[in-house]
Amino acid sequence: MKKILLLTGTLLMMFSCQKEATKDEVVNYGSSITQEELKEHLYIYASDEFEGRDTGDPGQKKAVNYIKEHYEALGIKPVIEGNYFQNVPLNLVKTPNVTITNNGESFKYFDDFISLGSAISTKMSASELVYAGFGIDDDQFSDYTNIDVKGKIVVIKNGEPKDENGNYIITGNKQASKWSNGRQELSAKRNAAKEKGAKALFFMNDNLFNRYALYFKGLEARGAGNRLSLPVKKDAEADMYQFLISNKMGKALIANIEKSVKPSYETATFEMILEASSESKPSENVAAIIKGSEKPDEYIIISSHLDHIGIDGDGEVFNGADDDGSGTVAMLEIAEAFKTAADNGHGPKRSIIFLHVTGEEKGLLGSRYYTDYEPLVPLENTITDLNIDMIGRIDPKREGDRNYIYLIGSDKLSKDLHNISEQANKEYVNIALDYKYNSENDPNRFYYRSDHYSFAKNNIPVIFYFNGTHADYHQISDTPDKINYDLLENRSRLIFHTAWEVANREERLTVDKIEENIKP
Repeated sequence: MKKILLLTGTLLMMFSCQKEATKDEVVNYGSSITQEELKEHLYIYASDEFEGRDTGDPGQKKAVNYIKEHYEALGIKPVIEGNYFQNVPLNLVKTPNVTITNNGESFKYFDDFISLGSAISTKMSASELVYAGFGIDDDQFSDYTNIDVKGKIVVIKNGEPKDENGNYIITGNKQASKWSNGRQELSAKRNAAKEKGAKALFFMNDNLFNRYALYFKGLEARGAGNRLSLPVKKDAEADMYQFLISNKMGKALIANIEKSVKPSYETATFEMILEASSESKPSENVAAIIKGSEKPDEYIIISSHLDHIGIDGDGEVFNGADDDGSGTVAMLEIAEAFKTAADNGHGPKRSIIFLHVTGEEKGLLGSRYYTDYEPLVPLENTITDLNIDMIGRIDPKREGDRNYIYLIGSDKLSKDLHNISEQANKEYVNIALDYKYNSENDPNRFYYRSDHYSFAKNNIPVIFYFNGTHADYHQISDTPDKINYDLLENRSRLIFHTAWEVANREERLTVDKIEENIKP
């Protein structure tokens, strides 16, 4: 689609080239982001035609082409000369062939255990297993205080300790912490064992094991493989091998695992052979750029993920209108607003990259590939990443106060960025900026769960724009008719104005904190 330029005429364009945009002009550029055009985009992008945009599947290919064609129509150039697509060489990791025996007893895949670990084949044996209790490593309590697990095979169980009054030791009250909360428990205990140097981790959690085993078994039956992964870097060492195991297998490895929480070393005759299997399933990031007029080698990245979770076994399409169709179409409109400004002589001083990443739903794969494998511009010259993931709906907790947006990460690495964000909101949009999920103690760990974190871990200041979860999150009911388009418009304008201020200020953002101790 084409918009009527807000400033027209040759003489007016020549004049505008001589000076910076006035506040009224900037307001006009932001106002070109309209709910009507956001809605028009989203009803296409989150339609059944795009088949749920699952990574590497035909619907995702339709999505990247839709995005590319928009930038081509606007005349916004690709970051890679002649190609809007950054190829992301993903691998579909299939169910490995694994044999495990201990003390003469054999265990079966899907019946007793499943693998969540590396895609690298291995053989390992041990005369000793390390039982690390709950597998917790926290300031309030640690199972690793008096044991050494480096290079060892570690067994842990689900849950966390309570005191004599029934309060959780970690939280000091009746509320469980991340150490016993479903997927958070899985990631927290994995990271603790990995940080301590464990070679392999066997996590006894019957509920998670049964759920994941059923899911992965269904994938195998459909020939879909287990998970997508980035390619293994040349000469890279294998990641820690991780397994979910049944209570039955847990008791076979550690006889008193159900009754004891005391870490110990257990004599064993453990043998494992894992033969990994995978096949190529490539995907794409989409990257377009408006070059800066004064500081073209400094870059502002605006990002969102283009993928969703596809189609279920019954043929139901997960449209992903909010997750993250809303972020995708917001970027398309923000890009158009910047291009309108540039065409009127008000191009940004710094370059702006519009980066649509793939595979977020599979583990931030597209953004991790961009930062860890193939940055298209130097990371040291990347000023900030403004990441948009779900901005079209209302958190049920905010029903009575709908004009809000959750901001995560804005002050974690740069107070400059936080202050600019606050000021831009005050001057141009006046949305309630809610920092509820910005806390280090947020049990949801949202700071680590979208693509901005791939940049934050490289000490690039970020803001994550997020409306919170809702009943339609990852459901077939996340459809375009449920979007609040007036809110999507206002939130998109906030991001435009924040990016405008960062791109056009004289000073580069100051990075005053370093991301080094916080683990996802």
